[in-house]
Amino acid sequence: MSGPASCNFAARLVERLGSGSELLDAANGERFSGIAATIRDFAAGFAAAGLRRGDRVLVGCSVRPLGSLAYLGAMFGGYTAVPVSEAALATSGAALAAKTAARALWTERGAPAEWAWRSGLAQLTGRPRGAEGDAPVPAACGEDELAALMATSGSTGEPRLVKVSHGNLIANTEAIIRSQRLGDGERAMLVLPVSYCFGASVLHTHLYAGGSVVFDARFMFPDKVLRAIAAYCCTSFAGVPTAYQILLRRSNLRSIPLPTLRRFLQAGGALATASIGQIREIVPQAEFFVMYGQTEATARIACLPPERLEDKPGSVGLPLDNLTVRIVDSGGNEVAPQESGELWVRGKSISAGYLDEPEASARRFRDGWLATGDIAARDRDGYLWITGRQGEFLKIRGVRVGFAQIEAVVAGVRGVLDCAAAGAPHAEAGEAIALYVVAAGDADDVSAAIRRALPSEWTCEAITLVAELPRNAHGKLVRSHLAHLAPHPPSQREPGASPQRQRLVDETFRS
Repeated sequence: MSGPASCNFAARLVERLGSGSELLDAANGERFSGIAATIRDFAAGFAAAGLRRGDRVLVGCSVRPLGSLAYLGAMFGGYTAVPVSEAALATSGAALAAKTAARALWTERGAPAEWAWRSGLAQLTGRPRGAEGDAPVPAACGEDELAALMATSGSTGEPRLVKVSHGNLIANTEAIIRSQRLGDGERAMLVLPVSYCFGASVLHTHLYAGGSVVFDARFMFPDKVLRAIAAYCCTSFAGVPTAYQILLRRSNLRSIPLPTLRRFLQAGGALATASIGQIREIVPQAEFFVMYGQTEATARIACLPPERLEDKPGSVGLPLDNLTVRIVDSGGNEVAPQESGELWVRGKSISAGYLDEPEASARRFRDGWLATGDIAARDRDGYLWITGRQGEFLKIRGVRVGFAQIEAVVAGVRGVLDCAAAGAPHAEAGEAIALYVVAAGDADDVSAAIRRALPSEWTCEAITLVAELPRNAHGKLVRSHLAHLAPHPPSQREPGASPQRQRLVDETFRS
């Protein structure tokens, strides 16, 4: 393939599939071994429905293989894929259709959506029939041509739709493969939907490297997923911090052998260093990759090599090898090593901005640079350390302290299962720390241990023990909801048995 068509991301992925590449559904045993043919069939099906080049297709996604093939098929045919969780389609499908000017809706199964009929969308369901005649050829896509509209996964406000190009996907996928040392024959266990950019990047990288992906929507029963990892000989597991806490607290990770697992992949927020250590102790043969990214950068921005976990604990690692980073002050001037400022990123995986939001795009995307909104520092070895988000700081006696810094200290306290920091007014300090903690053990003991762990200059006004922290569908903390939490005593048993935690698991990993 040569010329503009070579920039069609899905076509490149199809070219790189291995002879044994397949998608599997661990929940029902379904296998898709003809990935390339099914992607082509989807492209043909969208064309038969009357779609034209560049038209936008809402793709209902769950933690199952078929939606991923529909998503790739849309890109293969030159359409713009808009992967959306099934839950989001049910609650805001009409608004998404209007915002994206979508021409079609694909869902795996179920009755046609009334709102879709009213919106005039072509409605497609299930697996397409094989294409008649010659197999469709991939659309000839330019590097900057829109491939997908990906919803952001931030913790506040309505998600924005990021304009991701074919060139963005190619650059980011190839860099992630290099950073994670992926080769052909890899098999990922995926418990995240493709509508989430982390889930999409796991799908992209493992297929693009010639491997396979196993989907499992049963993470509310983590032992089933662990047994599926063993049964399907998975080499990678990808999860957000909540997933790793569930594995540590609610699974039999210590007693279920995982002999083929080579790597853990973690993104979607900070995971306590102690938790990473526990995972590594339990599954010592698997490398642990800590990653940092944003949807606006297609997916990943940095990766901490597993061999640096010991001497760089808490770092998000080095920038991917095709990205340039700067850390700047409020005037846009680069700061010295080890000084904090806003992290800016530049490279081929930085997207073109948000759909129909010129003001927000202008704030975040500046002359090819992505202003991440994250406060970071870079050490003398070039490793990045994220200390918080813009606006997520307290000034205690005039000294700025980030919520992320506070939470990292508290998370290391014995008996703390989850924690979040907020601010409270204080007569002497100006501002003080208000902590919300999910804990096991004696309430007074946990609170006293937290106060001992905090530096003396960090004035702590209150420690509230709660049953669960408010998190969105991707496991990210919704800090604005903290003040509404009711106090809850710590449990003497594992907290996973509580209905509150079960609801968290269901909301984070539901199909």
